Amino acid sequence: MDSMTPSPPLAEKRPVTETWHGQQKHDDYKWLKAENWQEVMHTPSLLPLDIRAYLDAENAYTKAMMAETEPLQAKLFDELKGRIKEDDQSVPVPDGPFVYSTAFVTGGQYPVFKRQKKSGSEDEVLFDCNSMAAGKEFFHLGDATRSPDHARAAWSVDENGSEFYVLRVRDFPSGKDLDDLLTNTGGGACWSADGNFIFYTLQDENHRPLKTFRHRLGTAQSADVLIHDEKDTGMFTGMGATQSDRFIIISIHDHDTSECWLIDAEKPEETPKLVSPRVKGLEYEMEHWGESFIIKTNADGADDYKLVTAPLSDPSPANWTDLVPHRPGVFLVGFHIFKNWLVRMERENALPRIVVRNMTTGEEHTIAFAEEAYSLGFGDMREYDSDTLRFTYSSPTTPGQVFDYNMKTRERVLKKTQEVPSGHDPSQYVARRVLAPAHDGEQIPITLLYHRDTKLDGSAPLWLYGYGSYGISLPAGFNTNILSLVNRGFIYATAHIRGGQEKGRRWYKNGKLDKKINTFRDFISCGEYLVREGFTRRGNIVAQGGSAGGLLMGAVANMAPDLFKAIVAEVPFVDALTTILDDTLPLTPPEWPEWGNPITDKAAYEYIRSYAPYENVERKPYPHMFVDGGLTDPRVQYWEPAKWVSKLRVLNTSDNLLLLKINMGAGHGGASGRFNRLKEVAEVYAFGMKVSGLADAA
Repeated sequence: MDSMTPSPPLAEKRPVTETWHGQQKHDDYKWLKAENWQEVMHTPSLLPLDIRAYLDAENAYTKAMMAETEPLQAKLFDELKGRIKEDDQSVPVPDGPFVYSTAFVTGGQYPVFKRQKKSGSEDEVLFDCNSMAAGKEFFHLGDATRSPDHARAAWSVDENGSEFYVLRVRDFPSGKDLDDLLTNTGGGACWSADGNFIFYTLQDENHRPLKTFRHRLGTAQSADVLIHDEKDTGMFTGMGATQSDRFIIISIHDHDTSECWLIDAEKPEETPKLVSPRVKGLEYEMEHWGESFIIKTNADGADDYKLVTAPLSDPSPANWTDLVPHRPGVFLVGFHIFKNWLVRMERENALPRIVVRNMTTGEEHTIAFAEEAYSLGFGDMREYDSDTLRFTYSSPTTPGQVFDYNMKTRERVLKKTQEVPSGHDPSQYVARRVLAPAHDGEQIPITLLYHRDTKLDGSAPLWLYGYGSYGISLPAGFNTNILSLVNRGFIYATAHIRGGQEKGRRWYKNGKLDKKINTFRDFISCGEYLVREGFTRRGNIVAQGGSAGGLLMGAVANMAPDLFKAIVAEVPFVDALTTILDDTLPLTPPEWPEWGNPITDKAAYEYIRSYAPYENVERKPYPHMFVDGGLTDPRVQYWEPAKWVSKLRVLNTSDNLLLLKINMGAGHGGASGRFNRLKEVAEVYAFGMKVSGLADAA
């Protein structure tokens, strides 16, 4: 670095040594975890001054080192924003006497929720989030669930990114909120049939939704009735209403075990009824249909799931009868219930499909699609007695589309196509699905997108994205943002690695616990395959991943640093061993089925230690790195990326950029507001272009 280049911050070392399973674990930067972190989640200004000073110094350094790219960032922001239709509106959703929709206005950062009568009327604005967010650094509307009579809505808001939601009730005729005020909720709510009660989950001081309450409108939160108290801190508690609105389901689950409790919405003061006691490894979720429940489960070895029916009178497992049997390799993603129809989403060989069943005749048919790689999803559907299925479709080259599909006539009607105001010509781009061989012979799907003029001779830079945890599958959908990369010569690749469920539950199980290393090796195998096939060259790949995908970034940076030009690690779970050893953190106990419990299991401790990025930073050259985090992030706390970068600063022997940016006013999802988020995307892209020598590209 020349004399004009600012020096990077160096965090003070305050060594701490702990002993686990007879092994010493040293940590120079544990002090960056604020002892009052629970308070900081609620009130960021309470962050200790020494930690704030260090984070501010890192942010200032990043700003200085990225200063020369500010014109590029501005240009990229204009491009990204130019692909968004600012005055956009969703396809109206029929629901009882109304049709509901979401709109954006020109210049507005946030949505406006509104409705019309089906018989015709002026728009009635229910929530104008632009007005509600005015003057706030962060704003997120968590939920807005209408009452059965459509006169009110239970709505929640997070105003600092910590995901502690305040729940209120809005009266639509007056446009005013009732006096009811419920704090520290999980964000969602369900209504009783008479509209007198709402049900919600309460988060404890460690950000765990373990208690479920019933609230009578017009009373204080202190008078709410506790209807379920989950004692196992390793379980999540959630709730939702069935499509018919007949039942409210309290769902207790971790990553491989579940348990459901039923509340009859017409009898809200009755005690919830248990469907099936939790059995480790048994998963189930349910919907109401007529005099039965339809249940998705992995019971009886149905690894890729099956659908069963059970009577309302006794839906316990003894009465489960197969409706859609298990078929190995055909992964049941989800299902949707209508009065006369059952629709399921399946995935086989990493491609989704929709199957429609007539519940009267049992006849089935599949909705077909022609592209080599694409993404499917269920649209917003709120009416139980309907013959219309709404689904969404896109591909890497095809903008998002919304279809209404008549399940009787099989007529498909295009209701909306995503508009790209600045223009988009699909013929200018090539989308492909290729298979990379893994170290053990598995075939890893990769989705590619590149400009048709991009040379496939190894000269192109490549942007490789991955995740690979929790069974989350990466869709092969349309993303206007990445056009800014491919238009400048990048090949954009999505690696569908183990740990996701692109190839079924087996694909997930072979990328977790004591097989987690497969996730990292798969990502490296994808990069090496793309080099061998001439898409790029070694050392010319920008790798990107966030959260658990940030763990992936940290691991591959340690394992194969020379494969990558740069690493973009967003809200990265890089201090994995320390976090999974700390059972006071919000997600730690529920995470043990995913990673193992290193507190009680020596083998799990040693295995996590073998790959945890923070533990395995070595004195060697690392690629360029851009690392970010959020001060109020309850999922991956700010100190993980801060500690990791602090250690890398000391041990990294290369002169490559190492940048840390902590958003001091946001959490896991980054900045709120559709345009503010684009500024963060523009900064990441500018970093990738800068280190790839494309900062001056048109």
